[in-house]
Amino acid sequence: MIYVLYLVVAALVTFMSIKASEYVDMLDKTTSLSGAFLGGILLSAVTSLPELFTSISSTLMLDQPGLCIGNILGSNLFNYAMLSFFILTAVAKFAKCELSKIHFVVAVSVVAMGLLIVCNKYGFLAFDIGNVSITSILIILLYVLTVWVMYKTGGTSESDDGGDPVTLSRKQILTRFTIVSVGIVVFSVILTYITDELSVRLNLGKTVAGALFLGVATSLPETASTFTLFKIKNYDIAVGNIVGSCLFNFTILSVADFFYRGGGIYTIADTSTMNLIIFASVASVLAAVLLKFRNKATSIICPVGIIASYIAFLAL
Repeated sequence: MIYVLYLVVAALVTFMSIKASEYVDMLDKTTSLSGAFLGGILLSAVTSLPELFTSISSTLMLDQPGLCIGNILGSNLFNYAMLSFFILTAVAKFAKCELSKIHFVVAVSVVAMGLLIVCNKYGFLAFDIGNVSITSILIILLYVLTVWVMYKTGGTSESDDGGDPVTLSRKQILTRFTIVSVGIVVFSVILTYITDELSVRLNLGKTVAGALFLGVATSLPETASTFTLFKIKNYDIAVGNIVGSCLFNFTILSVADFFYRGGGIYTIADTSTMNLIIFASVASVLAAVLLKFRNKATSIICPVGIIASYIAFLAL
């Protein structure tokens, strides 16, 4: 029964995420905000709400920081693997499409945040200021700086009037977007409890369960929205959604660390967590390389490498 419940809740999250991406695409056509900004800030924040609320639930309500770390890093690795899959299905078009240069900046920030966690693991940043790790503080500062750069360099653009006409008013779009966003949050919190029960029944470690069941499930919004955006050929918002979500996900660790009182959230040092950190870091670097040197060759090599990293993590 619990497996059916997991699938039903995951399906609801997926449906609402598809609608959210459609509403953001409408905003892209009816406002002066750029696709890069809409995807990297607005859509990525909404599609990352499952990670935010499930991570807080994992640490505060379930006292399972392993689920939280597995959820965030597993989500990032899965997000990049999923984006890579979609890129491989449209290599020629993706290699030639117009993408904002700001996506590379965001991707580099994601790499830097991963490096901060690695430094914490090896003791270089393993100290606190008050009850919060210096790693968390640096991650938040880097996020704020990146968002500021995004706004300054790619916050607005000429409105895109191409594609299907928008039949809803801006107020209707924002109202419906808000409704599906709330729905995504509610059902994502439910997923946390289902995943915790699955980890017990299947005798899985919390990090592994977080990376597999929770990480994949909470990445369904990104998967569904990216699929929809690739389908309508809005690659700019699609890429912004993924790299922006990965960036936002790291700040979620910082938020969880701030609220968690059972010890440092980065102190878990089991093999599964270390493998996840390594492969997620490799995927982040390959994504940054792809966005910096985008052509037909890198649009094949980098996605294949990212998918291989995800498969390697699962195998180990």
